[in-house]
Amino acid sequence: MNTNILSVISDIQKKVNFSGSILIKDEHHILAESSYGYANRADQIKNSLATRYGIASGCKLFTAIAICQLVEAGVLSFETRLKDCLDIDFPRFDETITVHHLLTHTAGIPDYFDEEVMDDFEELWTKTPMYKIRNLEEFLPFFQYEPMKYKVEEQFHYNNAGYILLGLIIEQTTQLSFHTYVEKEILHKAHMTSSGYFELDALPNHTALGYIDFPDNKWKTNIYSLPAKGGADGGAFVTVYDMNRLWNSLLNHQLLSKKYTTRLLTPHTETNNENSFYGYGVWIEKRERAIFKYHIMGYDPGVSFHSAFYPKCSVTAVICSNKSHGAFPIMKAVEEEFFNSY
Repeated sequence: MNTNILSVISDIQKKVNFSGSILIKDEHHILAESSYGYANRADQIKNSLATRYGIASGCKLFTAIAICQLVEAGVLSFETRLKDCLDIDFPRFDETITVHHLLTHTAGIPDYFDEEVMDDFEELWTKTPMYKIRNLEEFLPFFQYEPMKYKVEEQFHYNNAGYILLGLIIEQTTQLSFHTYVEKEILHKAHMTSSGYFELDALPNHTALGYIDFPDNKWKTNIYSLPAKGGADGGAFVTVYDMNRLWNSLLNHQLLSKKYTTRLLTPHTETNNENSFYGYGVWIEKRERAIFKYHIMGYDPGVSFHSAFYPKCSVTAVICSNKSHGAFPIMKAVEEEFFNSY
């Protein structure tokens, strides 16, 4: 255990009142592991390294891995057009949209939650109660008949709806529910025994409730803020150790061959930030033309998550929080103190 890393984490934890768990590990050693705050505030149940946390969009990586598995199996291709692999009508969508465009957020389709238009996720549930959203097709009314937002490949536009469509493609191609496929072909193979897509109103034991904080020490849980069950764009629950296992399984070609792992981790498109690129379901940051880190992140009401693999030093960092904010400042502080020299 690296006492310097733990000291840096502890200082930031106090400043931001971080609630969650942290694991930083190289190929052979645990560099830091710690937990803070409560999984259940009302009953004073503390977070631990065995606690399962929501990771919001962090699990877009699961969807991308699943698509790459189907391409590797020869039942799909990255150039397959949306209209040729999904029997659902999108009358105002460009017919040239491909699987690759959806994976890289370059399809130009409308999103069901567009951050340029909306700033409160809870606005989505004004007309459609969140407790009814438990399957992928239930997201379709939010965007199915809307016009294109951009031309195909015009620009990178982070898009949750695109990953919902990828999940539906997985379902139609495999004849399995998205959740069943991911649990069987990814979570099970990566030995992520504590992780899964759980319903917010039926959470299993050792699962942290997500908390939304307000002034004057007031708070509420996020049960009325999110879909009842997550989908292909986000909403799985993991432990920090399970997420570390996912990185290990992916990088050691236990989920995909070397060819398709490389394809997933290729910087396919520039994002809207300097030195930032997007592969398939994963963000990629470069420094001096070399890859500094592969990373995933997720934010929802009551959820903040960051995880990264730093290839030059073979270190994995996982930071899960059951609050709306907190994971990023921990990640930033650890990076600045220990990884900027790589």
